[in-house]
Amino acid sequence: MSAPIRVVIADDQALLRGSFTVLLDLTPDVTVVGEAGTGIGAVDLARETRPDVILMDIRMPELDGIEATRRICAAPDLAGVRVLILTTFDLDEYVYGALRAGASGFLLKDTPPADLIAAIRIVAAGDALIAPAVTRRLIAEFVRHPEPARTHDASLAGLTDREREILGYIAQGWSNVELADRLRLSPATVKTHIGRLLTKLAARDRAQLVIAAYESGLVRPRG
Repeated sequence: MSAPIRVVIADDQALLRGSFTVLLDLTPDVTVVGEAGTGIGAVDLARETRPDVILMDIRMPELDGIEATRRICAAPDLAGVRVLILTTFDLDEYVYGALRAGASGFLLKDTPPADLIAAIRIVAAGDALIAPAVTRRLIAEFVRHPEPARTHDASLAGLTDREREILGYIAQGWSNVELADRLRLSPATVKTHIGRLLTKLAARDRAQLVIAAYESGLVRPRG
């Protein structure tokens, strides 16, 4: 039996933290290893416990969730820690900044329990949690507020034609199964290409690959 997914819950509302803890502790393959009420506390707990996933609120005292995410994702010794953003509003103005900072996706706080657990498993496995509809809105936000200072043009120069093609499709929301089927590749080959993309672009997961594709200009939003 594999080890349970280790989770840290970071939210300034004690009642909400407690509710999540009770729910997750009842899930056989998930265990809560710590709770934090501030962004600073989340960063400290990440270093102390090395969790697989941190459920991170955006609005917290001392240090907001975006900066806490940035510090965690920028630390080489925390490369295995994934951040899943929790937000009250559907794609509020801070979510895109959190994804830029390295988060692997986001959830609404009123997400059904089964979906929350599924999301934790997805992120712990190294995949990004960005639904197609959300991806389109993220792209729209990027178009309104581009940040050209952080681009991947130089890194894209090292990609093969096939890797560029696959990166473009990932940015459009294609899954591994769709990539294998439409490009007539084996699932193992698709995983190999994605692994190389992650390495070459220094990306943590698909969320960062999507951002890299648009910020580099490889893929451009329609309209």
